[in-house]
Amino acid sequence: MSRIASTFERLAAQGRKALIPYVTAGDPAPETTVPLLHALVAAGADMIELGVPFSDPMADGPVIQRANERALARGVSLRQVLQWAKEFRAGDPDTPLVLMGYANPIERYGVEAFVDACSDAGVDGVLVVDYPPEESADFAARLRAAGIDPIFLLAPTSTAARMEQVDRLAGGYVYYVSLKGVTGAAHLDVAQVARRVQEVRRHVRLPLAVGFGIRDAAGAAAVAGCADAVIIGSRIIELMEQSSGGEQAQSAASDFLREVRAAVDRASASAGNPAFEEVSR
Repeated sequence: MSRIASTFERLAAQGRKALIPYVTAGDPAPETTVPLLHALVAAGADMIELGVPFSDPMADGPVIQRANERALARGVSLRQVLQWAKEFRAGDPDTPLVLMGYANPIERYGVEAFVDACSDAGVDGVLVVDYPPEESADFAARLRAAGIDPIFLLAPTSTAARMEQVDRLAGGYVYYVSLKGVTGAAHLDVAQVARRVQEVRRHVRLPLAVGFGIRDAAGAAAVAGCADAVIIGSRIIELMEQSSGGEQAQSAASDFLREVRAAVDRASASAGNPAFEEVSR
């Protein structure tokens, strides 16, 4: 069983939902990337999505776009991201780490070499935004053969046929995009998300992680009521961007994540789950 699958199994037994922060590798500074990942785990992250900087992150809003630009300006490459993943894994053998990014850096690196490097680094999952499932069977098979979960996106506009195709290929979890638009967009309609998640569950057997548009602890807790995991990225990056950098950026991210963790766990407790209450004691 993969780290991702075992993490979801453990949390389900406890009646808890997974919290998955996203950060861009190399932002706010290259030397802070690995310490930031460890700090997020200490603040309550169950898994982490680590963004690979790219010059045209088309699914991302302005906050993450700026993070990509800052990282690229400092010379951050896919090779360096893989090295940071390896360093993180050396210090944390348990927390799942997912690389999230775009096809171009992987194609330039070489798909086979990329999969081998991910395996060597201890990466648990890979999500490539612009690898559609219709063209990803071979890539997903390569990842699976290396013990890495291929993760795919579903959107509010996804058809039943697309959902079933993703269900056949995906591993670990499926990332449900909560709204039409880019990361960090506002006006999240939680009731609408809950209805759509219920529909997706008719076609997808894996855990569903919901992201895009979750900006605070209350929103995360509300989404946790219908999803298996909550993904939050733009707000974390925004808070670090507004800080004075260095340790202050890390503290801003950690403090915010602790608030989100507490809110999500309170929502589980208020649901009266006896397994959660036992773990909480």
